[in-house]
Amino acid sequence: MNPHSASGSETESFIPAPGATRGKPVGTGVAIRGTGAYTPEKVLTNDDITHLVDTTDEWIVTRTGIRERRIAAPDETAADMAVRAGARALEKAGLNPADIDLVIVATITPDMPFPSTACLVQDRLGMGPVCAFDVEAACSGFIYITEIATSMLQSGRFHNALVIGTEKLSSILDWNDRSTCVLFGDGAGAAVLSREENGNGDGGRGIIDTRLGADGSASNILYMPGGGCRIPATAASVTAGHHFLKMNGREVFKIAVRIMGQASQDILTDNNLGLGDAALIIPHQANSRIIEMLSERMKLPMDRFHMNLDRLGNTSAASVPLALDEAVEQGKIRPGDYVVLVAFGAGLTWGATLLRW
Repeated sequence: MNPHSASGSETESFIPAPGATRGKPVGTGVAIRGTGAYTPEKVLTNDDITHLVDTTDEWIVTRTGIRERRIAAPDETAADMAVRAGARALEKAGLNPADIDLVIVATITPDMPFPSTACLVQDRLGMGPVCAFDVEAACSGFIYITEIATSMLQSGRFHNALVIGTEKLSSILDWNDRSTCVLFGDGAGAAVLSREENGNGDGGRGIIDTRLGADGSASNILYMPGGGCRIPATAASVTAGHHFLKMNGREVFKIAVRIMGQASQDILTDNNLGLGDAALIIPHQANSRIIEMLSERMKLPMDRFHMNLDRLGNTSAASVPLALDEAVEQGKIRPGDYVVLVAFGAGLTWGATLLRW
């Protein structure tokens, strides 16, 4: 038996519901004005991991596509990384901190249970007393906060939002568990969203539609049992390993392929677009085989899917914005292109966003 294989009950019957759909925006549009990214300096290669657990570079690459990941310094936090990514997004957007009136951070590894990481970021970036809060939707977090920010901007009460996905997953990994420690890395990605009076509603650039969903009945395949009120931190809970991430990899893999594929297809179809109309799909960077199966399911070549997980691993809520910023920097997205952001994570949660660049 392969020592890396996951165990647990099968969930073949799990079929994602359509999820909540905002529908096409009416009136004022919302567009991504700038993106930013930050990854720590330390690189942890597969060869490095072979000195920690019984695994090989070949096994990791063959089954995940990951070759290395970034690991935050001991004194580097989720807020630290978020501030750096957020500052870069502001610079690219041509805005100052004073121009932002909404900050939302997605993370499952906050600096502390409270106050929110968003409040720490708001203070560190020198913003005024603006609205700031966190959202916990794991790997789908950036899709969730982008939709929340879009809705709040369209309300007319806010003008510019800074949305950030940031994770220090190395702080919740059991480095003796070879089924999980090889998969994850640290980093932060950000975007500035702004109201556009002549935006997406009439075919211009901006966020066109978002589809969100969740199913808590499968929450036990990806979770961290300790740290909340159910299992508060004690010497016994720490010794038992309750404060480490737990995952049934086999079940996560199967459901992720179905949900991300369906969500991507649905959001294009619902907006009268074909699969071939998407210039680029930016999926959550969890596993190269998941993305390869998405490519097969959607009948799109792999060059339509942006991947950086070989260098960064799975960075949860930071995954999609890190990949988006990289795709922009590499010139893979051009004005007028249709782009799909899609993710799946613990909860279970999932989301897809269709935008025109």
